[in-house]
Amino acid sequence: MTKSKNAYQQLQKIEPLFHLLLWIIVLLYPYFKYALKDGGYNLPLIHEINALLFKMTISYFLYFWYFPQKNKLTTLPLVITAILLNISIYEYFDQFFHDCEHHIIIHLFNNLLTNIGFGILFYALYLLKNILKKQVELELLIQEKQKAEIKAWKAQVNPHFLFNTLNTVYANALKNDIKTPDLILKLSDSFRYLFHEGQSDQVTLSKEIQHIEDYIHLQKERLANKVIVEYDCTIEHPKKHIAPLLLMSFIENAFKYTSILKGNGHRIQFHIKQDQDQLQFFSKNPFHPKALNEIDHSWKESGIGIESTKKRLQLIYPNQHDLKIFQEKDLFIVKLNIQL
Repeated sequence: MTKSKNAYQQLQKIEPLFHLLLWIIVLLYPYFKYALKDGGYNLPLIHEINALLFKMTISYFLYFWYFPQKNKLTTLPLVITAILLNISIYEYFDQFFHDCEHHIIIHLFNNLLTNIGFGILFYALYLLKNILKKQVELELLIQEKQKAEIKAWKAQVNPHFLFNTLNTVYANALKNDIKTPDLILKLSDSFRYLFHEGQSDQVTLSKEIQHIEDYIHLQKERLANKVIVEYDCTIEHPKKHIAPLLLMSFIENAFKYTSILKGNGHRIQFHIKQDQDQLQFFSKNPFHPKALNEIDHSWKESGIGIESTKKRLQLIYPNQHDLKIFQEKDLFIVKLNIQL
């Protein structure tokens, strides 16, 4: 367990105790303050409970709702209104506990300062929790990256794809097919990409798309009449950067599960579009659950993996992606939007 994770967990454990002790101190503070004075504190406990409820209301409103807001300026007027309303309602109820008139302006100003003070205290607590949480997420991301690098040579290379593609190249070579050199070059480029750019944190869209297109070309050649691939790609800013191999798991699985189906002419669709900071990916392939039993276990487990890709998306693009994976009749569909 990392130090940051341990510190974050400890803070989560003691936080309820912190809240409890804080409000007990706030409730009893006037009694301790006036304990040594003649007559002590002359207001009833219900007065302090009333004041405490209003302090807690505005504090937790800020803590749980306002502070987590991404754009705080847009909701600031609502917060100011809530604080003023809280002070006004409290002032109305508080007047029933005083026999003599008190300076209402001064009282309102003091209550405002009190609310601001509690707001600062709870904002400090929120920042502390958020900093520790971000450190934990960063350390998890580093650990995931390290694990991915260690497993890269095993996890990212699908041995079945390698052997089958090499068999295709070999068969073409025996027939003196003029496409053989091109297939060898694309296969070489694919593995070079996996073992070099695939290990980087970010690559340009142009490189990622080129790798995808090489992979699709090799699969189309390998599967021949088995599949019909509809592929279109529109990239407006090829120099934009993206984490490598995020789309490959979906493309790889589309070919993997289509290739085991009987018959020919199975249609696979891939659509990629990038506009401004948005990248859209769509894939659709035929899928029959019964056919899964025909897949060799090692083949099923090979490749990059959709679950691994989900985790990478959550870590690299938190709150910046929308992934939908679902089955519709005999079709397997993936829709992914990423804010780059």
